Amino acid sequence: MHSATDRALGTVIGSAVGDALGAPFEFGPEGAFSARFPEPGAGGEMCGGGGWDPGEATDDTQMAVLVGESLVEHGGLELPDVFTRFQRWAAADPKDIGLQTEAVLTSGDPWNLAASLHFQISQRAAGNGALMRAATSAVYFAGAGREATMEAARRIAALTHGDRAAWEGTAVFHELVRVALTGDDPIAAVPDTLATVHPGHRERYATVLAPDWHPDRATEFNGAVWPCLASAVWALRTTSSYEAAVRAAINLGGDTDTVAAVTGGLAGGVYGVDAIPERWTGPLHVPLPGFDGRVLRTSELAGLARKLHGQDG
Repeated sequence: MHSATDRALGTVIGSAVGDALGAPFEFGPEGAFSARFPEPGAGGEMCGGGGWDPGEATDDTQMAVLVGESLVEHGGLELPDVFTRFQRWAAADPKDIGLQTEAVLTSGDPWNLAASLHFQISQRAAGNGALMRAATSAVYFAGAGREATMEAARRIAALTHGDRAAWEGTAVFHELVRVALTGDDPIAAVPDTLATVHPGHRERYATVLAPDWHPDRATEFNGAVWPCLASAVWALRTTSSYEAAVRAAINLGGDTDTVAAVTGGLAGGVYGVDAIPERWTGPLHVPLPGFDGRVLRTSELAGLARKLHGQDG
């Protein structure tokens, strides 16, 4: 039986590992990961490529760390501080940054208006860029209960994404992580979670989170929030280990780093940190552009996860 701390570490580190594993395969074809690594467990999967060093995490995890460190340092959600950290990071020319996120963070608009102003003009803000960074905040707010963790997810998502669809998907992820950290099955919790989704968005999430949904049925690219979350839930539902879930996620192709980051967060929460192979956690590193050349390794991520979970030390 895993402790809640093991699961919290699994969520944060599992998301980062999925991100780094998936990054070299981004926008590649379906099945590319298994084509290159046909034998599960054989090693070499942290291969780098596509501009990424082996084990290097992308903007998904970089932003998750910024959220997590803000929560820890302020003892709660200080939205202007999170936004300022995001802006500092975006200004430092990170290797990868979502178009929508970049537009909001570099607009010069105030923290509480930038995302909504961008959405009014573009009418496109249902990307997965808020969902991708939610592992740290999901761990932090898990102890506060369903309503509080879902509301926190919405507020953090709204910093960069003006479309409520992005808020609701992030809220569902927060709640599924909360369930996983208690030792219960997040897949079994999907129906109850859907009941707490905003009524205007519930039906669409119910469709993609249904037991018979398959990524082949997605109506958008998996860079959108609905199929991204749904693909992660599908990967968790159809496999029985952390490693298998992340493999399944990356094999879907498309936005592989983010789908695998979301999958890795959920699977890490279910299976615990010990289920994540050491050959993946060993090379893992998270650069933080704009923050004095800092690079977090797995041990630092574990320390952050412990603080987020309230188990400092």
